[in-house]
This record gives sequence, structure tokens and C-alpha cells, in this order.
Amino acid sequence: MIYLVTILGYLLLLTGIGVYKTRQVKTQADFSVAGRTLSPWVLVCTMLAVWIGTGSIVGNAGKTYETGLAAMILPLGSVIGMILLTRVAPRARNYEVYSVPEIIGSRYGQTSRLLAVAALVISYMVIVSYQFNSGGAVLKVILTDETGRELMSEKTATIIAASFIILYTVLAGLMSLAYADIVTGIIITVSLVVALPFLLIKAGGWSGIESNFADTGRLEHVKFWGVYSKVELINFLLPVFLLIMGDANQYQRFFASKSARGAKQAVTFMIVMVLVIEGLIIFEAWICSSLMPNAEQGKYVLIYAAKNYMPMALGLLFLVTIVGIIISTADSFLLIPSTCVIRDVYLKHVNPNASEKRVLFCSRLLVVVFGVIAYLVSLAFAKSTTIFEKALYAYTIYGAAITPCLVAALFWKRATKPGAIASIVSGTLVTLAWEEIIRGFLPESVKGLDAVLPAITVSVVCLVGVSLLTNNKGRDLEKN
Repeated sequence: MIYLVTILGYLLLLTGIGVYKTRQVKTQADFSVAGRTLSPWVLVCTMLAVWIGTGSIVGNAGKTYETGLAAMILPLGSVIGMILLTRVAPRARNYEVYSVPEIIGSRYGQTSRLLAVAALVISYMVIVSYQFNSGGAVLKVILTDETGRELMSEKTATIIAASFIILYTVLAGLMSLAYADIVTGIIITVSLVVALPFLLIKAGGWSGIESNFADTGRLEHVKFWGVYSKVELINFLLPVFLLIMGDANQYQRFFASKSARGAKQAVTFMIVMVLVIEGLIIFEAWICSSLMPNAEQGKYVLIYAAKNYMPMALGLLFLVTIVGIIISTADSFLLIPSTCVIRDVYLKHVNPNASEKRVLFCSRLLVVVFGVIAYLVSLAFAKSTTIFEKALYAYTIYGAAITPCLVAALFWKRATKPGAIASIVSGTLVTLAWEEIIRGFLPESVKGLDAVLPAITVSVVCLVGVSLLTNNKGRDLEKN
């Protein structure tokens, strides 16, 4: 019961921050980009909290349980993406916009803008859906007694988690989320650092870990290299890289920065933080995996470890960390589609003269609508689909459809409207059709490829090829 009380106390703290910040939300700029007032320090915390989300603490940790120490390579895609993002951040901040589709629309026109919104909504609904699943998993674990009896069903726990996330996002948008992320960012770092020696001692050190894996017939779990094939490395690393290069969440935080210089400073520091935090998550999941032969528990290895393998005080802190990052990530991925639809559809095509009060109301209403859709998406996925697989699928949709034309909008003047449209449509269609249609016609040698490599290849080829074929003087700079 103490675990539940602590989590509820933390949720009340977050609610208090949200209620307090609500008073400062007067315009859509306040709700969507925190009034463009965030300092580099606040930016780092909120970027860290939204990136080190369920995909890391549940998805990567779950993949670590399956494959062992080799999972330490998984953050590589994030780190390389962050390094390149230091070049992108200042340019993105110089746009006085609210969303990624606005940048795409300003360069390629309204058709591209609307297609980008559609691709973003599809991918982000998948991402929010597994945040709900993970929030429900935390509640389910803490409400399981010593005998293994579950006091709450997974479905009920997921509904409760989803309801809180939706309501918290409605309160104050990015204004409340960014400042709550300061608390979450600090707790993430402290809890992971403090937990490491306790878990090592619990497992009996390196020799104990090796012995534990040997006793359960998982000797390959102590190998770092040679576990993943080249195809698997592409499948695992490329989607994450593509997402981070075009992630609307990170760009929204660039737009919320006080300056372009502050955005670049925040991203530079994030490179180190992502490498350290994601490395600690995977390494600690690997240690806990050696103690956990039950595959069902292994799906949420760090959640179970917090309750069963750590001292109570540390376990409570760790669970609060997990809850914090689930909420932060889910709120961010709910806020972005709402902002995009308001800015790129409602204000552009439905009601351009809407008052700030009306826009704020519609923004909050859309958060609720998208939250319900995301919950329905969570029900549509088969139970056998892991968080890791869901994450890669969502990242691929977004990365193949939006990232190429977004980066081209910032760096390549010869990109054209037809090229952008062809890129977005082809990237989305290949991703959606790969598993159910295209893969079945391929030879066995390439059937192991996920959609990411063919989707990004087709997307980039269409962007470059069509742009070069349709590039006339001045056409590439035409705007609607």
C-alpha cells in the first residue's frame, strides 16, 4: 500500500504544479510553447524527460531482458541523432512557429502541411497508446500482493492511467509539463545512479550475474557483440535516429526556447545525458534480468525490480521516476497532435479569426479526443506485441514520412512541393503496407528487414528524384 500512497502523492504534486501554472496560460503560445520563455536548463530537463520515456525504460529494458548485454548498443541511434540535431536546433528555433507541419507548410505549401499532420497523428497515437499500457503496468505491479494476487485488472489500471494523463495535459499544456519535468529530470538521474550499486550487490557482482544467467540457460546474455545481426541493428537503430532528427516534441521545445543559442546549448548537453541515462537503464535492466527467470515479469523488468529487488525507499523513488517519465512522454505526445490540428487545420481552414479563448478551449478538447483515440489504439494491438516493437513501428511511420522533407526544408533549397508530397505519401504507405502486403512477396534473404530501411529509402529517393525533376527557378521557394 505504501507504494500506491507514494505514487498518489507524486501525482498530487504534479497536479498542484499544473493547477498553479494554469493561471499563467492565457494564449495558445502559453499552452503550446510555454510562451517561448524556457531557459536552456529547463529545456534540458523537459527534453530529457520526454525522450527518456516508456520506449527506453520499458521498451529498451524489455529488449535487454530478451537479448542481454548486447542491448547496450541501442542508444547509439539516439546519440548520433542528437549530435546532428545540434546543427538543426538553431535553424528550427528561428522559425516563429508552433509545430513541425508549419515549417513544412511554409516551405512546401498546404497539401504537404496537411499530409504531415496526418502522418504525425498516426504515429503519435501509437506512441501515446503504449504510454497508457505502461502506466497501467505500474499500477498493476504495485497492486499485486505478496502472494501474486492482482488487486486490479490490467484493463482497469490502464484506464486509470490514461484518464490521469489526459486530464493533466488539459490543465496547462507545455507550461505545466516543462516545469514538472525539472522534478522528473532530477529524479531520473538520481534514482538510476543510486540504484546501480544496490542492484550489483543484489545480483552478486559480475560473477554472480554470469552465474545467474548460466543457471537459467541464458549464456548469450553476457555477450556484447555478435548477438544482433546486421539486419537487426538496422531495424533497431535507424527508426530511433530518424525520429529524433524530426521529432515534433523536440522541435516544440526548440520553439519554446528563449533563443536559438539556448536551444543549441540544451541539445549539446542532452547528448551526454541521453548516453548516460539510457546506458544506466539498459545496464540495470540487464542486472535485474539475471535475477528474473519469469518472462512475464521480464516484459516490465525495471518495474518489477523496483518493487522486489530494491530497498523500499529506493524502490519508491524508482517507481516515481517511471511514473514521471510515462506521464511526461504521454502528455507531450498528446499535446503535439492537438497543437498541429489547431494551427495547421482549424486556424488555417476552419476558423482563422478564432479568439484566444476559443483556441485554448479547442486545444484542450482535442487533447481529450486524441487521448480516447490513443486508448482505443492500445486495445487494437495484440498482447503479444511488445512496447519495443510498438515504439519502432511508430518511429518508422514518423521518421520515413516527415523527417526527410523537414530536414530538406531547413538545409536543401532545391526541394520542391511535389518532392515533399511524394516523400510523405510514399514513406507512410510503405511503412503501413510493409508487414501485411509487401514483405510476403520478398525472398527469404530480405524478409527479416522491418519497414524502416525500405520506407526511408523510398521516401528519400522520391524527395530527391521528384524535386530534381520538378525544380524550376523560384518554384522551390514558393510558399502558400
